[in-house]
Amino acid sequence: MSTDAEATAADQAEPATERAVQQAFVLKEGDTYFVMDALGDVGGGVDGLFHNDTRMLSTFTLSLDAQRPSLLSSGVSQDNVFFVANLTNHPLPVLGSTSMPQGVIHLERKRFLWNARLFERIRLVNYGEQAAQVPLGLRFGADFRDMFEVRGQRRARRGDFDAPEVRPDGATLRYRGLDTLLRSACVDFSMIPRSMDAGSAEFDVRLAAHGEWTLHVEVGEQPARPTPQRFREACTLARWRMRARQRRGARLQSSGRLFQAWLERSRADLALLTTDLPTGPYPYAGIPWFSTPFGRDAIVTSFQTLWIDPRLAEGVLTFLAARQARQTSTFRDSEPGKIMHETRKGEMAAVDELPFGEYYGGVDTTPLFVALAGAYARRTGDHAAIGRIWPSLCAACDWMERNMARHPEGLLAYQRGEASGLVNQGWKDSHDSIFHADGRTPMGPIALVEVQGYAYDAFLAMSTMAEWRGDAAAVRWRRRAEAVLEAVERCFWLEDQQFYALAVDGLGMPCRVRASNAGHLLFFGLPDQDRAAAVGRQLMSSSFTSGWGVRTLSTEAVRFNPMSYHNGSVWPHDTALCAAGLARYGEREGVMRILDELFESAAHFGMRLPELFCGFNRQPGQAPVAYPVACLPQAWAAGSAFMLVQACLGVEIDGIRNKVRIVQPRLPANIEQLRVERLKVGQGLVDLRFQRIGNRIVVSAESPPRGPHVEVELCL
Repeated sequence: MSTDAEATAADQAEPATERAVQQAFVLKEGDTYFVMDALGDVGGGVDGLFHNDTRMLSTFTLSLDAQRPSLLSSGVSQDNVFFVANLTNHPLPVLGSTSMPQGVIHLERKRFLWNARLFERIRLVNYGEQAAQVPLGLRFGADFRDMFEVRGQRRARRGDFDAPEVRPDGATLRYRGLDTLLRSACVDFSMIPRSMDAGSAEFDVRLAAHGEWTLHVEVGEQPARPTPQRFREACTLARWRMRARQRRGARLQSSGRLFQAWLERSRADLALLTTDLPTGPYPYAGIPWFSTPFGRDAIVTSFQTLWIDPRLAEGVLTFLAARQARQTSTFRDSEPGKIMHETRKGEMAAVDELPFGEYYGGVDTTPLFVALAGAYARRTGDHAAIGRIWPSLCAACDWMERNMARHPEGLLAYQRGEASGLVNQGWKDSHDSIFHADGRTPMGPIALVEVQGYAYDAFLAMSTMAEWRGDAAAVRWRRRAEAVLEAVERCFWLEDQQFYALAVDGLGMPCRVRASNAGHLLFFGLPDQDRAAAVGRQLMSSSFTSGWGVRTLSTEAVRFNPMSYHNGSVWPHDTALCAAGLARYGEREGVMRILDELFESAAHFGMRLPELFCGFNRQPGQAPVAYPVACLPQAWAAGSAFMLVQACLGVEIDGIRNKVRIVQPRLPANIEQLRVERLKVGQGLVDLRFQRIGNRIVVSAESPPRGPHVEVELCL
């Protein structure tokens, strides 16, 4: 994903924000999400209630006697369902008197999202000894701006606002976009205000001593009559749905309280970001910028969680197969067989102001799609699911082969079709992320090193799946994988640096830049043992490791900047992939160190790893430096915790043979015991227990008394 609004036009715009995203509070349900401040207010910047990439509420503020209340505390519940703010009054008028002490009125705002609606309960309690008159005001407004506008994109023109409809107990605001779609925001109250107009509601609340008053508010596309019963019923459904998502897959239980809090927060964030689509569960990328299906992000998240919850991978594969490109479009960077990069539902995408309605400008998503299918097949033995998407897998491989046939070295490369598309089309997709050692921007088409690793694994996976199906193309795909391996070693290996080049440009010249991309080759097992060890040593050196994780770029690179988006920052998902790559080659100490660093980073971010943070060196007594507009939460940042734990435990699952291999297991620092409960392997279940006894890690396994047997093999 790109912080440059996924297009050159947005490269020139600054994201509209008035504070760091890390200071926001967020809720999400389906295609609706809410970004707010600590008081629960929406007052500008990137805040608002969004639905289908459109801001439905751009103003939503509460006042007591024309003042913002005083904040006591606020937060989102552990399960990510509720936002609750506890507020109190500044001095207020007392009935029959001139003033009332501060801090005697408690105001609670409790809200959640359900079925594309905002539900809010506002409750006032008077803890004073005197009756009080509390003038309560609510201001609201809807600018109906597309997400790209909120991020800073300028438009030549917009649609038209219809005249608002004001009712005694609510108002409806409407906007007809250039796509002719009429969008509505209906704000409704459970009681009739003293005054009501198209942007505000005023209530005169009379509170007896120790008295209580409650107002229910709903905001949605259709008007409603808010009641306590509607609030309770929707609340129950929202909590039930979230709990059902959190219960999917195996459970991890550790002896460390803080470590367990990180695991639970990561699981809760994945549940929050996962939307149940007709094709199955799908993790949306992140809030606020990327709360929509992305191909690359969802695939990587599925890799991270495949060992504990393969159903997520199945949902992702099914969704992406259904949206595979079937025609060529330079505007959308699509060709038959390519897998989608992202999809958007906003007005600007609908009228083709930007190409992101269904955009295919990701060179890596297609090989990752095939590689995930192969990993899912090994993990589950689910031949039926692979059979359903087999034509899409073949089409994806055909696209890769056609692309590589155009390259003189047989590499998988990209070059955008039109200026509206992404300049760079790997995971580091900002405009300045790919460069030569002297800082020059390379000519296209560009072949990224990690993408060749994805293609290598994709062809191997395709060969294996074809053998299962008795498909004669298995031999051709295996030969294609061998050709990719040979091309990578010939075109990317820098003998003098003992590292792989970041990319090869359109002239066949390597970008002699050391970047974390090479760590992805280790994850997919392309290098031999010696070269993998050389890469691993450098990834763990001070030029890459900040003390909080692996930087995206070596400190010696000419464009290194620890505050940049891709050129020196730390991305948790990238760090986790590098760690899993080290584990694949038996380098356990590096894995342990990386896990400790990201866990400690999470502790500084409230146990919630952001999309990225700055790559400054760790200093005693100081926290990692936040990147101010990073998404939080972010799916592949949350999933990193589970990839790191798997790499640490050395768990490998073969669902075809109902077998678990545990290779050189380790436990995180200061964790004496970790249990993996109800791990599904093939048709069986197994509980695994890892316990530290002296200098050894002892592993025990237990399966239910009835059911298929799961074989557990320990390799020390």
